[in-house]
Amino acid sequence: MAFVAGTAAVPRVAQRQSVRSAAAVRPASMATAVASSRRASFFGAAVAQTSPVPQAKSPVLSMNLRVAVVGGGPAGSCCAEELAKAGIEVTLFERKMDNAKPCGGAIPLCMVDEFSLPEEIIDRKVRKMAMISPSNKVSQIGATLKPHEYIGMTRREILDGYLRDRAISLGAKPINGLVTDIKIPSDVNSSEPYVISYSDYAESTKGGAQGKTLEVDYIIGADGANSRVAKAIDAGDYQYAIAFQERIKLPAAQMEYYEELAEMYVGDDVSPDFYAWVFPKYDHVGVGTGTVIDRPSIKKYQQAIRTRAADKLAGGKIIKIEAHPIPEHPRPRRCVGRVALIGDAAGYVTKASGEGIYFAAKSGRMAGEALVALSNKGARTPTEADIKGSYIKDFDRKYWATYKALDILQSVFYKNDKTKESFVELCDDEYVQRVTFDSYLYKTVTTVNPVEDMKLLFRTVGSLVKQSVKANAGNTA
Repeated sequence: MAFVAGTAAVPRVAQRQSVRSAAAVRPASMATAVASSRRASFFGAAVAQTSPVPQAKSPVLSMNLRVAVVGGGPAGSCCAEELAKAGIEVTLFERKMDNAKPCGGAIPLCMVDEFSLPEEIIDRKVRKMAMISPSNKVSQIGATLKPHEYIGMTRREILDGYLRDRAISLGAKPINGLVTDIKIPSDVNSSEPYVISYSDYAESTKGGAQGKTLEVDYIIGADGANSRVAKAIDAGDYQYAIAFQERIKLPAAQMEYYEELAEMYVGDDVSPDFYAWVFPKYDHVGVGTGTVIDRPSIKKYQQAIRTRAADKLAGGKIIKIEAHPIPEHPRPRRCVGRVALIGDAAGYVTKASGEGIYFAAKSGRMAGEALVALSNKGARTPTEADIKGSYIKDFDRKYWATYKALDILQSVFYKNDKTKESFVELCDDEYVQRVTFDSYLYKTVTTVNPVEDMKLLFRTVGSLVKQSVKANAGNTA
């Protein structure tokens, strides 16, 4: 992978923070800050890399760096927390403070300790996972877990609210509003500020939300798959899945069944290229599915998972319906000028598992730490090359293998019902379970035993061949 190496950070002159009527803002022209372009590979995708033009000397800084974090989910909140702890002036935008994002809500064990999450925000501790094949063969997973190990199940409105409140308590300034426009400075290597226009929901009147603007020196885009920040910097598009979920409140007997159990269903009936799930929450279950290649049919797949799990959902009442896009791979450009993307806005969701919460929080923390270090706690303004050479490069180095492994797994096992049957069959293997759980819980690609790895390869090939023969025999019968 090729990355742009860091150049010196640029000090900036003092600027007065300006919050005024949107009508008073003069339009700023968009300017590119690239002298050359080349291609690089990231997680199997072609990525355009750019080299900034030589930077002029800037006056000595006489006031603090001003950062706007757009989006108050795990990514934005963890980034804002790092900035606030360092004393950097940070504004955190969130349009829905009680947002309940459609999401399985599963978090790995390492996240609980790493991000100091209290137990009260974890609804369930899942220690058993049922993998259910297209023919309804069940593979029970979890025997290899140690007594203290579990997968945490959360509700996003609870998790997100906790992380956001923590950032605010440390000094981040919250704005309950929607960012509507971002004016790019004519020279992103200068001290000229970015101007963010937004609707302030906290000061809404009968005529609607009040339009305001905010001047900042750096922007972090944490505003999800439909990121307005990404559009403003022309970060490029990516493939995305649609996730659909119903929250279903079950009678006590059914909820007892899901006490420490989650279910994953595979099959072309519930998704042609993903899986469906039944994940337990505090007093209900999240039942959902997702797809990239057949998004218009998402409701058909949702009905199919409800049919597959009908006996366990009997007597349930739908209390909430949710749908949301999920990125399938990182955007071509994740840092342009003095703007960087994190979380879903950057495209940090894994294939096969669709996991994004941990990587969102981690990318936010890494971006925040990089800004603190590179700016000398707000005394300088980091450049595009600085951020690419630190946060972007470090994230890729740390997690490339994880993303690549899950990309390969999806391409091999999510093709059709035959390969999905093979996948569930392999999940019966104790070695597979141990490696899979260790990799998920601790966010490392684990290889325990080269001999067992080789045996697993042969078992995988054998299972795929067996299921193919069975399917062909069934077709000719």
